[in-house]
Amino acid sequence: MTNKGNTVLYTGVTNDLKRRVCEHKEKLAEGFTKKYNAVKLVYHEVFNDIRDAITREKQIKGGSRRKKIDMINSFNKKWKDLYNEI
Repeated sequence: MTNKGNTVLYTGVTNDLKRRVCEHKEKLAEGFTKKYNAVKLVYHEVFNDIRDAITREKQIKGGSRRKKIDMINSFNKKWKDLYNEI
């Protein structure tokens, strides 16, 4: 997730993406997304096993900002909000 100006990046894991993004958009979740207004979903992956999802989350969080930007660009070049598509 990112903010309106695409200047911050947030990575998380959830078992219900639509619900969790809604919580971020409505500022119901305390923390990073609320503080930095990261309310735009620009990238997501789906896993059947939570352990795989957590492993991938750690992989993404451990990567450089450049790698994250490249990953988003390969998936969503215009960085549009994907919330209504999930």
